This record gives sequence, C-alpha cells and structure tokens, in this order.
Amino acid sequence: MSENIRPCRCLLRQTGKDEIYEDIKMRISRLSEKERAGEEIYAERLEKCRECPDLSDGTCLKCGCYPEFRAAFAKNRCPVKKW
Repeated sequence: MSENIRPCRCLLRQTGKDEIYEDIKMRISRLSEKERAGEEIYAERLEKCRECPDLSDGTCLKCGCYPEFRAAFAKNRCPVKKW
C-alpha cells in the first residue's frame, strides 16, 4: 500500500463493511423512542461526523465508535463536542 493512500473519511455505510453496518442498523431499530435521537438530529449529527478530520474508514478516531451507532442515541454526545 502506498504511503499516500489514506483511509476514507466516510461513514461505515460507505466503507463496504456491510455486515457491521447491518448489525448496527438492527441494534438501532431495537432502541426505544425515548432512547433514540430523532431522524433530523441523527442526520445532522452524521453530516458533522462526515466533515470531521477524526473520522477514518467509518470509525471515530477519538473514541473508537461507529458514528452511525453513537449518533442514534438521544443522550450521546460527540467526543470532541461537534454535536
């Protein structure tokens, strides 16, 4: 692998890690409405994650989470306070 190639700054669903993404979607679907962030908030959070330099190949480099999962919880926060 060339030293100039970096992992993508993309969300998990865009990395081709389909099994992990499907597992996360299933876990999110099991959250109660009280636990889950609203769709608009969820989308806004993921957009901020996509713009973050600490996102690498579907993983947050600050905390090690998958943003799609972390952002789904109403009470969760970004580890670098972007949302």
